[in-house]
Amino acid sequence: MVSDGQQVSNTQTDRVAELEAEIARLRAKLLDSEQTLHRLRQAYTNALEQLQLAKRRLFVAKAERREAVPEQLQLDLLTEQVEQLGKELNQAETAAKSETSTDTTEESHPNKTTKAGQDDGTKPKSSGRRNLASSTLPLIRVEITHPELEGKAERIGFEESWKLGYERGGQRRILVARVVYRLAEKDPETGTLQIVKAEAPKDLVRRSLLSASLIAHVLIAKYVLGVPFARQESLYQLMGEGLDRSTMCRYAEDIGATLGAVVDAMAHEAKTTAFCLSTDATGVAIQPTFIGDGKRQPCRKGHFFVVLADKDHVFFEYQPKHTSKAVSEMFRGFHGYIQADANAVYDALFRGGTSVTLWNEEPEDPPPKEVGCYSHCRRNFWDAAVCKHPEGLTGMKMIDSLFAADAPLWKLPPSQRQLQRQQKLLPMVNAFFDWVRQESKQQRPRGLVSKALGYALRQEAPLRRFLEDPRLKLDNNGAERAIRPIATGRKNWMFFGSDDHAQAAANLFSLVASCKLHGLDPELYLAELIRVMPYWPRQRYLELCPRYWLTTRARLDPRELELPIGHITVPPAAATE
Repeated sequence: MVSDGQQVSNTQTDRVAELEAEIARLRAKLLDSEQTLHRLRQAYTNALEQLQLAKRRLFVAKAERREAVPEQLQLDLLTEQVEQLGKELNQAETAAKSETSTDTTEESHPNKTTKAGQDDGTKPKSSGRRNLASSTLPLIRVEITHPELEGKAERIGFEESWKLGYERGGQRRILVARVVYRLAEKDPETGTLQIVKAEAPKDLVRRSLLSASLIAHVLIAKYVLGVPFARQESLYQLMGEGLDRSTMCRYAEDIGATLGAVVDAMAHEAKTTAFCLSTDATGVAIQPTFIGDGKRQPCRKGHFFVVLADKDHVFFEYQPKHTSKAVSEMFRGFHGYIQADANAVYDALFRGGTSVTLWNEEPEDPPPKEVGCYSHCRRNFWDAAVCKHPEGLTGMKMIDSLFAADAPLWKLPPSQRQLQRQQKLLPMVNAFFDWVRQESKQQRPRGLVSKALGYALRQEAPLRRFLEDPRLKLDNNGAERAIRPIATGRKNWMFFGSDDHAQAAANLFSLVASCKLHGLDPELYLAELIRVMPYWPRQRYLELCPRYWLTTRARLDPRELELPIGHITVPPAAATE
């Protein structure tokens, strides 16, 4: 039998075991609660940082201003309102859940209407090429003569055709009058009179209604001013002779694709002779291919790359995919410096080994050298500083001091600039990365500070690269400025019709941007290029690029260039040094 003392002892032991189990359960629950609370605090902190960044970019400025940011970032107003902000957010969520809208709206689809005179809904039958003889537009008459028969044979008439042209101030009619000659000698075989017409001028687009001046005006309106073809269509209807958007689209694609030969010559020279290529990319929408099943397809995404080749060329390239393979193919054959934004797609390019090399083959040429961008590095510290992190403000001020110290050095010759950089900027760069490494050793949660420090630490070698050569810059802002017309223009035209149309647009963007680089009037340049290119030898297309255009233009006959249409005499190739 078990005594009463033993029963009490067993009861106490069981009770102690129960209490220990309860304590262990409570400890585990407390630990889980603490972990949950930590995650919630971290998520709330990250959400608050994003909220502060969004509010600043919406209501203060989108640019990372260097002058006023340090003072503005000292304000503690948003930090003092953290708790109040959290309460207001909770109240807003509760109110949003309690309020339900019972109102419904019905979409109405207007009935299809047909144009005047088209009650049956069919398209009017085409009447052929447009005749501008009855138009009230100002008239420009151009006579096309035969260089060998003019002055020797008798003129007996003209064969006339019409084109639409443009001069600043409005549309113009261009009457192309090809002289018809009657030769004094009769045909020796038939014994009849010989009738000869002057040869028709060459056009980039066969049987083109639009002259080079109007084509250039349409292209500049879209690719420089960002005016989509739909708006231009409305504008031309008010000016006199209408011009539909489908015609403008066709001309843009045909002309852009043809002028791509000049852009290819520019790109080849850049990869052969350039010292540093600065690049950046941005996305664009591409209209989906119609598959005929009646279902709406979403637009797919393509990418435009811009490349600045020293101060010689600016060229764009369209890539359907933003991948390492596309980047490696785009820069294949170039072994100088490339300045980019540290995107992962460039890693394979800078590592080398973009193509397979067998054991018995010669190794590849050395890969290009990566040059970092302090503006991208500063952007991460700016985000952290906006959210009142002292590390962000410190890093931003150190990078600003680098820019301030380097700016006056560009007035010096390269040799002196290199010496001054070693004396003044090298200690500042060393101090910056020493501070980054010291701050990176501290344990801190993932967030804006960790992102800024991690970017600087991973990019230390590319960010130091500018110290190797005095011609290298601290930032990649030039490429970002060059790609801005696409980023702003896509808000207006929304999408490109196809990959081919996007590549044609890239060629036009290249020529326009290079015109700006060399101080040329892009509309005048395109108009003259469209006129000259049909006569120009293929092996000499590089002479037509904006960098060499002033030299090439000086060797052309100015009387021929003044005419809106006509023959162009190609000068002999210039002697090379």
